[in-house]
Amino acid sequence: MTSQPPTTPSQGEEAVPTCYRHPERETYVRCQRCDRPICPDCMREAAVGHQCVDCVAEANRATRAARTVFGGGLIAKPYVTFAILGINVLLFIAQELTQGGIAERFGMNVAYVAVLGEYHRLITSAFLHWGILHILFNSWALYVLGPSLERMLGHVRFLALYLLSALGGSVLGYWFDDPRVLSVGASGAIFGLFAATFVIGRRLNVDIRGIVVLIVINLVITFWPGTNISWTAHVGGLITGAVVAAALAYAPKSARTPVQVAALAAVLALLGVLVMIRPNFPFPIV
Repeated sequence: MTSQPPTTPSQGEEAVPTCYRHPERETYVRCQRCDRPICPDCMREAAVGHQCVDCVAEANRATRAARTVFGGGLIAKPYVTFAILGINVLLFIAQELTQGGIAERFGMNVAYVAVLGEYHRLITSAFLHWGILHILFNSWALYVLGPSLERMLGHVRFLALYLLSALGGSVLGYWFDDPRVLSVGASGAIFGLFAATFVIGRRLNVDIRGIVVLIVINLVITFWPGTNISWTAHVGGLITGAVVAAALAYAPKSARTPVQVAALAAVLALLGVLVMIRPNFPFPIV
């Protein structure tokens, strides 16, 4: 038996390339960006050829996430709108099963907030409704307006708009409603969506005549003599929604997110101050 020294590539002959991550694997495929050899496990399809996992990761880090025109993340489905609709329906069913007990515990009432400090009612009341027509109208309005606004603003900004509008309606009611009255409904938030649709429509220079007519009709119904409607929730939600939408739509692009966050925080702080400074008269508990 004879032995021979290991063969080496002769002059002009190249060694078989191996994957840069798996040296034991021979490959003749190279990354289109860095030109390193890559095996099938390290290949990622690109517009032309393949790229290695490291180049793909580096490109992903360098690519800014796509944003909406007002700075929110692009969304596939308006999950916040659907979630609010679902919560409203579930609480309405629960309220019917408890014969209004949930409304008594979580509805908006000036006396309970002022005397007992039950501030949660300022928000929880916006997820409750009296009667099937009440929830049908608010659900229809949310279904019509919510998805488009959520797609333009993104999940978080849309949720902030909705909750702040609801809170704005409750705060105005806290100042002017009869303490013997128990109020429920998403009307403040819905009027906030009306206002936001108007403001954003103006910002984008689209036809807003339809939403103007809708707002006028609902305000006329609100103040029509004999209607059992909380004008404070409607007007408070409308004003708050307009302010929030203006802050989101007109924030300068160069510092959009910080300005939007600061504006939303300022609106929340102002509403909180209005709750705190309201004179605490000795209201009767209903």
